[in-house]
Amino acid sequence: MKLLVINPNISDDVSALIEREARASLRPGSELSIATAPFGVAYIETRAEALIGGYATLGLAAERYPGHDAVVVAAFGDPGLPALREALPIPVVGLTEAALMSACQYGGRFSIIAISQRIQAWYRETVDSYGLGSRLASIRALDEPLAAIGSVQQDQGGRLIELAEQAVREDGADVLILAGAPLAGLARQVAAELPVPALDGVTCAITQAQALVDLGRAKATVGSYAAPPDKPHKGLSRELATLIGRR
Repeated sequence: MKLLVINPNISDDVSALIEREARASLRPGSELSIATAPFGVAYIETRAEALIGGYATLGLAAERYPGHDAVVVAAFGDPGLPALREALPIPVVGLTEAALMSACQYGGRFSIIAISQRIQAWYRETVDSYGLGSRLASIRALDEPLAAIGSVQQDQGGRLIELAEQAVREDGADVLILAGAPLAGLARQVAAELPVPALDGVTCAITQAQALVDLGRAKATVGSYAAPPDKPHKGLSRELATLIGRR
């Protein structure tokens, strides 16, 4: 089994964090490829940045998915996920959706621990888009500028744990989601310090991607996933033009 993991952000140090946690979640015999967005921002906080990240991810997926069994979109908020599922012939898993579905199997209500205040609106909209707004206890987020996106865990680890404890104590969270690729691996490190289950989106997504490959179900060929009619196009890479069904 071969998984393609795409970081929709341009941060190579975050891709390294993603890869480390992804490899810790691989089953024996599975293989991993990591790709980092060639353009965009260091980390996504806004709807506009998510749109850019989604396009970068779609382009990378078009180029690199052949030879892989599943794709993982490795950014919280799942930029581009619906379009990738529509276009690709293999399963596509997003960090947010995977973490949310896993959280619902662990408890009634979940809280998200995030790296910035600005990111909260987009996260809430993402949770609502999956129909799980009623199960969101809270989003707790860091409230100071980040010195470096690749060292958030080291720089703000103590504060992140405080926010997680507040979410349990004050918001009634049964499960915690430590959100975003920059926090990849943190849940594994601090699980013993927290009174409820703590989930990592990378762990959940890699685990679920492998399970989907095991299920072996073919993609739908009718309805909203059917190939669109051919039409003129301009400025698309050859791989992307081919992926979305254009000659």
